[in-house]
Amino acid sequence: MDLDAARKLWEPAPGWLNTASYGLPPRPALDDLHTALTQWRHGSTDWQPWDDTVTRSRAAFATLIGAPADDITLSSTASQIFSQIATALPPGSRVLVPDIEFTSNVYPWAMAAHVDTAAPDRLAEAITPHTSAVAFSLVQSATGHKAPLADIIEAARAHDTLVIADASQACGWLPVTTDGLDALACAAYKWLMCPRGAAFGYLSPRLRARMRPTAANWYSGTSMYGMPLTHRPGARAFDLSPAWFSYVAAAPTLELLNQLDLADIHAHNLALANRFRAGAGLPPGDSAIVSLDTDALGTGAETGRHLERAGVRAAVRAGKLRVSFHLYTSESDVDLALQALT
Repeated sequence: MDLDAARKLWEPAPGWLNTASYGLPPRPALDDLHTALTQWRHGSTDWQPWDDTVTRSRAAFATLIGAPADDITLSSTASQIFSQIATALPPGSRVLVPDIEFTSNVYPWAMAAHVDTAAPDRLAEAITPHTSAVAFSLVQSATGHKAPLADIIEAARAHDTLVIADASQACGWLPVTTDGLDALACAAYKWLMCPRGAAFGYLSPRLRARMRPTAANWYSGTSMYGMPLTHRPGARAFDLSPAWFSYVAAAPTLELLNQLDLADIHAHNLALANRFRAGAGLPPGDSAIVSLDTDALGTGAETGRHLERAGVRAAVRAGKLRVSFHLYTSESDVDLALQALT
C-alpha cells in the first residue's frame, strides 16, 4: 500500500502536531476495537479472539524492528520493561543515561544502581570500564535529538557494557533495528499509534540469561493453576498479562505499518518538520520532533495556549514548544501552526 492511500485511513482534526504525546489510530483499528467492546458488552465471545491479537501484535512488532518474535516481550509500559531488566544488574552497578532522559528510562535504574549522566551527544565518550549499562532514547522526547547510536554501541562493546534503548519516540517513523542492542523498549501509543496499554520490548538472549521474571504471572507461565513454577520459552517469560483491548487495536495498526514503506513515512515526516523549521527561522534537521524556544512570544506554556486557541494542539517540554509530525500530518497543519506563531 502506498502512503497516500494509507493516509486516508486516518481522520485527524486539523492542527494535530502532538504525536510525540500520543498517536492517532487508523480506521481499521477503531473498527476492531468497537467490535471487541460490543462483544464485551454483550458477552458474545470468549476472550481467545482478543488474545489472538496479542500474538499478532508481537509478530508485527518483531517484523517492524527485524527481530525474532521469540525475543519480544509484552508489557503495558516501557518503564516496567526497564524495571525487569534493572533487577538483573549486580550490586554496585553503574548505569549511564543522558542528562535530559525521560524519567521512565531513569527511575528504574536509580532504584537498582548508581546513575551517571552525560550530555546526549557525549554519551559514547562517557562510557568507562565501570559502566555496567548505558540506557538512552533513540530520539529524545523533549528535543527530538537523535542518539549517536553507532558511537554508543562501539564504545559499549569496548567495555562489555549493556546497551539499552528506548524506542518510544522512534519506532513508527525512524528505521529501528536491534543490531548492537541488548534491550529495547517501546511504548506503542506514540508513533506506533496504538492504545496506551500496549508496550513491546526486545530482550537479547545474552541479557535474558541474566534476568529473572520478577513479574511472573499466568501469561508468562505455562499453567493457569498451582505449582510447579514454569516459564514460557524466550522473552515470553517476561510478559505481563496483556490489556486485551489495547492489543485488539494494536494488531491491525502494526500490520498496516508493515504494509507501508517506512522510508516514505520518514521522508514525509521530515519534509513537514523542515517546512516548520524553515518557517520558524530554524535550520533544517533530521528529526520529526521540533523543539522551539518561544521567549519572544512568551513562555512555552503561554505559546501553547495561544496555539490551542488557533486550533493547533502541540506540547510544552522543558520550557519549550514541542511540535511533532507524522504520516497523517499535512502541510496545512504546519502552515496553521506557523501562522499562529507569527
